[in-house]
Order: sequence, then C-alpha cells, then structure tokens
Amino acid sequence: MPTEKPNFILIISDQHRGDCLGIEGHPVLLTPTLDHLAASGGSFAHAYSTCPVCIPARRSLLSGQFPSTHGMVGMEDNIPWYPPATLPGELRKAGYQTVLVGRDMHQSPRRKRFGFDQMVHTGDVHPDDVTGPLPGHGENPSWSHGLDANGWTARPWHLADDLHPSYRTVDAALHFLSRRDPECPFFLVVSFAAPHPPLYPPAFYFDRYLRTGVPKPLLGTWETAPAHGGLGAAPDSHAVNLQGEALLSCRAGYYGLINHIDDQIHRLLNPHGELDDKTRSNTVILYTSDHGEMLGDHHLFRKSAPYEGASRIPLILQAPPSFGFPRGARLETPACLEDVMPTILALAGVPCPESVDGRNLVPDLSGSLPESSPRILHLEMAREPGQSWHALTNGQRKYIWRPSDGREQFFDLASDPGELTDLSGKAEYQEPLRRFREHLIGELGQRCEGFVVEGRLKPGAAVRKTLPHVSARMS
Repeated sequence: MPTEKPNFILIISDQHRGDCLGIEGHPVLLTPTLDHLAASGGSFAHAYSTCPVCIPARRSLLSGQFPSTHGMVGMEDNIPWYPPATLPGELRKAGYQTVLVGRDMHQSPRRKRFGFDQMVHTGDVHPDDVTGPLPGHGENPSWSHGLDANGWTARPWHLADDLHPSYRTVDAALHFLSRRDPECPFFLVVSFAAPHPPLYPPAFYFDRYLRTGVPKPLLGTWETAPAHGGLGAAPDSHAVNLQGEALLSCRAGYYGLINHIDDQIHRLLNPHGELDDKTRSNTVILYTSDHGEMLGDHHLFRKSAPYEGASRIPLILQAPPSFGFPRGARLETPACLEDVMPTILALAGVPCPESVDGRNLVPDLSGSLPESSPRILHLEMAREPGQSWHALTNGQRKYIWRPSDGREQFFDLASDPGELTDLSGKAEYQEPLRRFREHLIGELGQRCEGFVVEGRLKPGAAVRKTLPHVSARMS
C-alpha cells in the first residue's frame, strides 16, 4: 500500500456497453488506451448497471446505494435527492480536493454539488461552463446538427474537432490538473457525454468504421420485430430494425465516439501533459459507464433493457504498483456501480458509511477474495406498462421477470452470452429457474408495489418509477 494517500481519476462515459472494448474481442472497435489500463490493472467481465438508465444509475454511483435503497427505480427527472453520504463528500471530508468536469451527474437540482468542491460542465445537454457559448454559434452547437439525442441516426461532428464535447471535457480536466492544490490528494471525475447519442464522432472516427464495416446485431429466437419493419418509427424509438446503411452509419457513429473517447483518455493520461510521472505513480484510474446501449440487438435501441447490451458495462481499475495488485486480472465476480464508492474509499483508507450497499472490490483485485457463495445481482427498471422488468444475474445465468404479465426469460450466459436462446420453457432448466425465482421473491417481498403476494410473484401490480422515500431527507 502507498505511504501517502493516492489520487483518483474516475472516468465515466455515458451509454458504453460492456462488449465494446478491444479486450472483449470486439471485431472492429479500437480501444488501445482502455485495453492497456485493463492489461496493467484489472477488469470485471460481469459488471452491471443495476438500473440501466441515467438518473438512477448515477445516483447509485454517487451514493453506493441500490436503486431500491435510494428510491429511484426508473427514469424520472427533477426529483430532489438528499443522500446520507456520497463518494465525493466522504473524500472531501478526508482532505481530498474533489472536482467533476464534463457531463453533469443528472441530479436535481443540477448545480447541487453532492460533495464536489467544483463542477465544470462541458456536456451536450447544457451550455458550456468553460468558455461560454462557442464563438459564431448562437444556437447550442450540440443540437445544430439536427440529430436526435436518443436516436440511431448518425453523421460526423459538424464543427472543428477541438470543439467536440469529448475534447472539451479533457480540456477541462487538464485545466484542473495544471491548477490543482499540490499539497492535497485529488479526486477528479472526468465525465464524457459520449457515446450517448447524438451519434456524431469527428469525421476521422466516423470514416474509420464506415471503412472497416460493423458486425450485425444479435437477434434472438425469442424477440419480435417492430411493426412495419420499423418504417415510420420515431428516430428515438426503442424498437428498431437496423439494416444496410442505417445499421452501418449507426454503429460507425457509436464506435467512433468510443474510439474518440479512448484517444482523449490517452491525451489526459499522457505523461508529457499535466499528469506528470510523479503524480501518475500515485494515481488510481477507474473507468466505467452508467449503462450500455442495445445498438439494434434483438430489435432494440437505447438503454433500459434487461439484456447484456443495455445492462452490462465496462469496469476497469488500474492502481499504482505500490498496491501490489496482479496485472491484467480478468475478474469473473459480478460487480456493479454501487461497488465503486466502497472500493475507492477502501483504496483511500477512508471509512465506508453504513448507508452504502455496494461491496469493496479490493479483495477481488488483490486476488485475496475468500471462497463464498456466488453473488447474485438484482437489476430492475420501472417503465411504461408492459416494459418494466426485474432481473437477476450471477454473471453465468440470467433470470428476467416482467411484472405486467408475469412473463419469464432464462439465459445461460456462459454458453450464450448474446442471449439468443430463451431457456425458460425447457424442462432441464426448471430447477435453476425456480431457484432464481425464489431469490427474486426474497428481493421483492417487502416492496411497496405488491410484487409478491402469499409468497408468490404476482403479475399486474402497479409499477412506480420512484419509491415513496425517493426524496426523503436522511438524518
């Protein structure tokens, strides 16, 4: 362990699916910087967003609490939040300089700091805080291209590369590093708005994947194609049928945004820049995302689905050699966003508040995790009637239950990572399916929605995006 408190750079992207990394064996996508962080650190093969949509996922990341604990189990904006403890707040109390640059944490009110000393927003959704409006562009340039903020349409970024939000986010991070307090450790969150749509990477990155081509979507035997082949659907529709040019340009835009982020992370960590060798040698780098993206798999687009594309995310941690972690560990233990807070606090030597649900992953990273029962993660999403779900996964299998009609799905992720075959109707899988169902009954038994009645899952219960305690002030 280091003799002085380590620095932390927590890099968060928006909507980066877990299989979109070179270390995942992706056939065309280039992510050399993230691959190096994983090869010289550790990565989690089964990391998940427990509620794969922006607001609840980011609340879990900030507080270390499961959605059912902090109360946001769906997408509901402008809900005040008073967490008992936050990751930046605990580090700040321990003497850290805490700063966020880039995309905001999607909390309400937007300027509430939640423990950050400073927040510099440079994302797509809001006006820029670094230099003000871009010269010569009266309209917010993040919208003047005409693309949809949740859509599959794509084109190259329409302004100079150094005006792209991902570039400007790293500009803000380098600006902080050049002016930070050198006599205290820092916690820097670098928050990218990409690869969340609009799908507009700089032209170089867009052209690269138009040239290489893109893999086809995964289509399970169980899914249903959208009506009329998807023609006439809104650009931000969840149901899609991406083929031909639409598929090529959509995936080229998405992969291009990730490749661009990867190069910008290299710019951030470049030893010839603001992060000098001495500082870098005592800095922990952690990369993750708030949720994934279906990207046309199973005729679905956007997030908020129980399937791997939307719910599985990257989770990479590189620590200085002084921590003694094995290099290049590919960890099979299921992990989630709630684990980020207790892990960073443990590495910082800061006590973890009792309000935290997540698990400290340091034993996993150090190779000292004792034998124990397999971890099962509870994933959930409250949406419109018929689109809500609960899921359980141990990284090897996944069980899904729909509260609207009681429909179940069961996948063997070890042999079928693309979730192509639903095993819920096969006789030989009824016993493991039953065990997962019983586990979910235990998870939902005390919930206010009435999902469990007389020890059984009950379809038809009213679904709530927020639980009654969502905006309660904790003492």
